[in-house]
Amino acid sequence: MILSATPSAATPAGESWRHFSAADRKRLGGPGLRSFVAIADLWGLTEAERMRMLGLPGRSTYFGWLAKARTDAPLILPLDTLLRISAVLGIHKALRILFANDADAQFWLRAPNSGPLFGGQPPLALAANGTQDGLMLLRRHLDAWRGGLFSAPLPALDDVTAPIDDSDIVWA
Repeated sequence: MILSATPSAATPAGESWRHFSAADRKRLGGPGLRSFVAIADLWGLTEAERMRMLGLPGRSTYFGWLAKARTDAPLILPLDTLLRISAVLGIHKALRILFANDADAQFWLRAPNSGPLFGGQPPLALAANGTQDGLMLLRRHLDAWRGGLFSAPLPALDDVTAPIDDSDIVWA
């Protein structure tokens, strides 16, 4: 999901990023929410966790959004909600890259984690704490991990992976 700013005549130069058109939000609302629901189902999220990840909309608002998304009715979500959905999509993508299967990813999401970011809590607790920061911290952590920056080695990974040597370096 990519959000793009559409400047208007009233938008000061250099501040177009602050204004996202209703048309963009309408175009992304239904597909974004349907994707979020599919991921939430895969992750086994409770209704409360789903609503916290979406920014704590009212229950009737949440179910109204779902009804519109399921019937392809026009749906204009708040920018904050779209940004939260975007973070969930990024987390999901990173988990698919980092883990060989969904079961391993689910285990990692729900298992206590002694890493400094998690403080013994499962990563899912950070994502579902109700703040956009929690989602973004988890997304950035996973993006850094999949990019090879900070992370503890996976158990037994060295047993199945050969060390890199000079023959692995190829100049094209």
